[in-house]
Amino acid sequence: MSIRIDKACRYTKSHEWIRPMKSNTARLGITDYAQDQLSDIVYVELPEIGDTFKKGDSFAVAESVKATSDCYMPVGGEITAVNDDLANAPQSVNGDPYVAGWFVEISMSNPSELNDLMGPEAYESFCAEESAKGGH
Repeated sequence: MSIRIDKACRYTKSHEWIRPMKSNTARLGITDYAQDQLSDIVYVELPEIGDTFKKGDSFAVAESVKATSDCYMPVGGEITAVNDDLANAPQSVNGDPYVAGWFVEISMSNPSELNDLMGPEAYESFCAEESAKGGH
């Protein structure tokens, strides 16, 4: 199985990615591995700008032809932007999960929480282990 991994991102074991941007802001979404497991994404439910979440909170729902999956915050923070394009083109998560298919931007309440996440190499190994256990 070949999955795309963005070297600029950090990753969670529940298959969300976060890309730190300027100051304390970051953009996040679900990984290529996650969209591959879900199959064709038909709907994404996103939070409102101004909503705040703690690390580990469910912040979005990705619905596919196979399943509905909660998405969890890799770090705590406040939603500062949402990808409105996903309302009309949820399939962009399948085609380009790291660029066109991003979910939200946040202002991180504690950027040091990024240190608890996997880097690209660790995430790649994690996905290989998941696949060996019975994924693709």
